[in-house]
Amino acid sequence: MGVVIIPLTLLVAWILGLAGVSAPGASAGASWDELVLHWTLFMPVGIVFLVSAVMHTVLARRTAASIGWQTNGFQYEIGFVSLGLGIAGIWATYQGSEAWIAVAIPTTAFLFLAGVNHLIEMVRDRNYAPGNSVIIISDFGTPITLWAMLAAVGAL
Repeated sequence: MGVVIIPLTLLVAWILGLAGVSAPGASAGASWDELVLHWTLFMPVGIVFLVSAVMHTVLARRTAASIGWQTNGFQYEIGFVSLGLGIAGIWATYQGSEAWIAVAIPTTAFLFLAGVNHLIEMVRDRNYAPGNSVIIISDFGTPITLWAMLAAVGAL
């Protein structure tokens, strides 16, 4: 159940942005696309990666089981990188377009390649654990949203 919340944060970012709800770091009167960008940096990148850091380190066994993996040292490394991306995502919401792009690059590399890995595990290993299958929505959706909104606001 918990892993379902992760893709939902992307949906919430879109809903809040389209509804014109002010986002952390966004200027007054920001356009819907800038709001979606800010909400995406704040929630699916910032908050979700901070929670992921805790899940992959403090709650490592439980998280590994939800993905269909064994607990090992690499899982902690995912937690450490998640901590950095989470902090960077929240920080970037209060910065300009150069920071948005700087955060979008490693976020995209990490999530897109994680999504490819999850797809491979689904096909090759028949691993349909929720943490391996449901998560691909945000693995691909978050980078697509980031780059589409960066283009829409003229940051590229």
